[in-house]
Amino acid sequence: MAARVRESAGDELEESHEINVTPFIDVMLVLLIIFMVAAPLATVDVNVDLPGSSAQAAPRPETPLFLTLKQDLSLSIGNETVSREMFAAALDQQTGGDKETRIFLRADKAVDYGQLMEVMNLLRASGYLKIALVGLETVPAAGEAAAPAPAP
Repeated sequence: MAARVRESAGDELEESHEINVTPFIDVMLVLLIIFMVAAPLATVDVNVDLPGSSAQAAPRPETPLFLTLKQDLSLSIGNETVSREMFAAALDQQTGGDKETRIFLRADKAVDYGQLMEVMNLLRASGYLKIALVGLETVPAAGEAAAPAPAP
């Protein structure tokens, strides 16, 4: 608590019951700056037009590893574009060599099915067998039944 000295009183100090908010404002401004800097780093920069799915969403791990097949058939692991020749080495580097890591595969809806299967064959040849396909969630139209979720 703060104390104030009065001129007329002798040795008695008067207590002040006011809260000093200056430290709180300083802390809030620092937190604001931290969040302003960290927020753009949390977004994904790879644009891809995903097809929709009415399947029930599965729980996602804390740090998923996304493999993206873009419309121009280029591959991206996370936000980094990789060539097909360096694909296995780049994937091993991202996963630390753990072949049990689930790879979340997403592809532009304009990509040919054969190209998607080629990427899945690249994953299999690299030793990664746990693959999850990513799509946009859609709500079934009125009168349509929701498709049952596939078995894991």
